[in-house]
Amino acid sequence: LFVCPFVWSFSSPIFATTKSATRKVAPSLKPNVNIELPDFDELFGRIQAVSPLARTIVNREKYLGFEAADKNDPFKWKTLEKNNNPNVPVNSIQKIDNFQDLGPPILRLRSSLKGPCVGERFALMIMDLEARKKWDPQIENVYEAYPIRDLDTANIVIGDSKKYGDCARLGIGYCKTKSNVVVSPREQLTLCGIQDFPDSSSMIWGVEMEDRHDHLLPGEERTVRARSHLFSTTLVPTGPDSFDVEYVLQLEIGGKIPSFLTTPIVSETCKLLFKEAKKYFASGEVEKYLRAKEAIEDTFSGRKGILFVP
Repeated sequence: LFVCPFVWSFSSPIFATTKSATRKVAPSLKPNVNIELPDFDELFGRIQAVSPLARTIVNREKYLGFEAADKNDPFKWKTLEKNNNPNVPVNSIQKIDNFQDLGPPILRLRSSLKGPCVGERFALMIMDLEARKKWDPQIENVYEAYPIRDLDTANIVIGDSKKYGDCARLGIGYCKTKSNVVVSPREQLTLCGIQDFPDSSSMIWGVEMEDRHDHLLPGEERTVRARSHLFSTTLVPTGPDSFDVEYVLQLEIGGKIPSFLTTPIVSETCKLLFKEAKKYFASGEVEKYLRAKEAIEDTFSGRKGILFVP
């Protein structure tokens, strides 16, 4: 009998509900703006509960594929699509309706991709406007509004044990979408980050900021607020030039539109992301990025040697 150790992960708020010493903040790069940090144990516990790949890398388990990881899945997922053809961008789409009684379903998409396993490059397709325009027809604007000033602060709050890997990026992002035949424009204010692990796995995560953070929204004109109750993308290498991806999203569109109308739109948009990811990671562009990054690091390393070696 398997007893899920993550059920408790949905019993506490991600952000502290009252003004007290339990609220932890970190300075952003923007003067006089602090970033409220979540309860990382709660946040990553929730992600592990719905993402077997995330659970695998956090527990430092040997990854043996999606089916093996699913053996300890505490939830019952409904399969919407399944295709084992390695040439298709998405191998499976699953959902749980009205997850945690919040209204919208939670979606889980999986894929096996060719190319280097680099979480930062996958996150780029979501948070960089020009990269996102290549697959998201609804995007109006997206950017990192408040990057954290010092990642060491985040790593200290997360914990020195490195259980959750190394926080490679953290900040508050803003996103605005266009209208379509079903939904009017929407906006989001989301705390996002990237956790890198020693085996080259990565966990990209995001959670919507609370209403009390609305003063961080740009400008004065507001739209209906959409909310990502939980978001994660976990990348696990399966070889020197291949990796598996698990994308989990529970998105509340906002307004009074029923989820049976919005879920197909969200699902199809996510499939477009994977279609672009499949093309991008197999194109050789990631290798070019890694070589350029290595050259820059070597240059600075050399300069340090010149400056400090007599």
